[in-house]
Amino acid sequence: MTHEATDSGQDGTIGSGSRIGIVSFADTAAADTQLITGTADLKAAVDNLTAGGVCQPRGADGIDVSVLNDWATDPDASHVAVTPDDAQLEDLFADLAANISKPGATNLVVGEKLNPDFAIVSVNQPDKGTAVQSDDTTLQWSIPQLGVSGNEGASLECFIRHVGQDGGTKAVNASITYSDTEGNMVSFPSPGVEVDCGISVLPEKCPVPVEVDAEGCRDSLEVDAGDAYLESLGRILQLNVTVRHVYPEKRVALAVILTELDPEGNEYQRGMKAVALPAHHYAGCRDIVVRCIKFVLPETLNVSGSDPNSMCGQRKFKVRLIAHNIDTDFRCCDCVICL
Repeated sequence: MTHEATDSGQDGTIGSGSRIGIVSFADTAAADTQLITGTADLKAAVDNLTAGGVCQPRGADGIDVSVLNDWATDPDASHVAVTPDDAQLEDLFADLAANISKPGATNLVVGEKLNPDFAIVSVNQPDKGTAVQSDDTTLQWSIPQLGVSGNEGASLECFIRHVGQDGGTKAVNASITYSDTEGNMVSFPSPGVEVDCGISVLPEKCPVPVEVDAEGCRDSLEVDAGDAYLESLGRILQLNVTVRHVYPEKRVALAVILTELDPEGNEYQRGMKAVALPAHHYAGCRDIVVRCIKFVLPETLNVSGSDPNSMCGQRKFKVRLIAHNIDTDFRCCDCVICL
């Protein structure tokens, strides 16, 4: 955040980052000055103004006050005046002068709340004030004073990580608030990021359920549930694997080897699964996430030292991964024997 305000010096110059321009309009608008800081030039431009139809709206073709209100800074009543008299103009310019000469801000508090798809990883202490992180998504930045004695800014840097499960264009902030003792109003941008979650492959389908309807007053119900497989016996170990930097247009063979360790560190084979990953068609290398690779672990093969009859005993395993491109340019050379 950067907050800028004027100082209270009496040197004929609008202080500390603020500038004013004079625009007059009747049938057409004209910029009588650019955005400048010299009060003498501004006063001369105002003295040279003459009335010429500004205060006489011409019915439906006259001044559209709603458009002026949209253009003006809130609150509209302090920044838009249509057909004012001398007293109203005096009050209007007095309010503008008070706003221009505000001596900065004190007791600033900025509160930021991230959307749940993001989490704060780290926060660097700001160059002014202090920042406190209350949880993974909430940050509060407090500054005692800013812009009181001159043009002054402040910055805070933090790092966030995407923790959601899907990609797309996402807004980072759920909300951001600002307050200070002087009641200044500050607007903040609404940053968004494009999240690319890469490619996911599910090599194993979940079992298809069998639907059963029980109706009427029958005491028993006989159902043919189809074929059953033994993969549901024992524990199920489920793995997710990320294969990094896969070239486009290349299929990949992935092997997952599972072993179990006994108390002495000896390994026992518990299975191997090979998965063929389809080729992707992106312009560059991509990471591919392979989800839900399942191994069934019957308790009768428990060698880790816990009670073989217990479903809650601790077991130790090792997982090894091997991945290679299936599609290569390798060709066997013709054998030539020279005598």
